[in-house]
Amino acid sequence: MQSVKRAFVGALLAAFTFVGFTQTVQAAMIGTEQVHAAIVGGGDHARINAALDRPEVIAHLESMGVTRDDAQARVAALTNEEAATLASQIDSLPAGGDVVGALVLIFVILLVTDILGLTKVFPFTRSRR
Repeated sequence: MQSVKRAFVGALLAAFTFVGFTQTVQAAMIGTEQVHAAIVGGGDHARINAALDRPEVIAHLESMGVTRDDAQARVAALTNEEAATLASQIDSLPAGGDVVGALVLIFVILLVTDILGLTKVFPFTRSRR
């Protein structure tokens, strides 16, 4: 009888311990705007990659020490919101214009993600261990 009580108490302790680990789940309807943004969001990545494919942009990035493949990998890692922001900034540049602003923006994004440890583009941001 003693072993049955111990087993029962052990089972109760385990049950009460794991009750605190339950997770709640929320469900909601997905709006048409969210679906449309998810579908159209890929176009922003394509526009950014098209801007990166320009020869003067490639030359400027390589002069700063960023390879084309690294930049394209970072663009692929952007969320849809980040890509939309970057694409809108590229679209708002003057015609014929100031590619340097877009390049500085890409450089800053790459630098911040490198400092945060998400990418390994610039060797000067790595700590020596």
